[in-house]
Amino acid sequence: MYSLKYKVTTSTCDSEGQLKLYSALQMMQDCSEMWIDSEPGVKQYFAEQNMTQLLATRQVEVIRVPKYKEELTVTTSVYGMKPMFGFRNTFIYDADGNPCYKTWSMGAFVDKTAGKLKRVDDATIQSMTLDQQLEMNYKDRRIILPKTEGEVLEPIKVLRADIDYNRHLNNANYVRMAMELLPENFVVNGLRVEYRVAAKLGDKLVPTIYKHDDMIIVSLSIGEDVSTIIEFC
Repeated sequence: MYSLKYKVTTSTCDSEGQLKLYSALQMMQDCSEMWIDSEPGVKQYFAEQNMTQLLATRQVEVIRVPKYKEELTVTTSVYGMKPMFGFRNTFIYDADGNPCYKTWSMGAFVDKTAGKLKRVDDATIQSMTLDQQLEMNYKDRRIILPKTEGEVLEPIKVLRADIDYNRHLNNANYVRMAMELLPENFVVNGLRVEYRVAAKLGDKLVPTIYKHDDMIIVSLSIGEDVSTIIEFC
């Protein structure tokens, strides 16, 4: 398990003084990325093999939205490991140790040069410390788009500020872009994200919105390919 301490600051708050979901996702992502420092054997193996891990799917349960100046602790722990995929929980806790956000995610192991899936050897998998899977309402990692026609909106261009060190659109930015398309009074109690094709600098993401009862699904496409699907509930 790996953890980071945070404080809800001005730049992470919305107009009501509450932690932005986008900022919470960035905290989760940072903690997940830093986790590898707690597993030096895995870190060395990934460096030698020129590998990285890309987020494939994430589910978030919003228990309570923290407010300005609250002290938070973000923890991340790997509970499952396969040759090409890893599974982790990342939770954000308040100062009393109560969870504000519960998440699980699946990452894909990728060759940096080829951009394709690459297997981790058995010895490295066996050397890892696996933690207990935490309690939350686990849903399927795949998001099925409705068969009805959605509303197609104006394309969103990927800018330089959107790109991370993997030279892709940072995973939290997909959610940020999609949230701008939600009705102003829509309260996000949970979400699922399925990442399919990574967007790069200059790409134009075409949003399609599907509304069903208390759920909104946003599909972001690049040409004919669906890049990412985000389900808000």
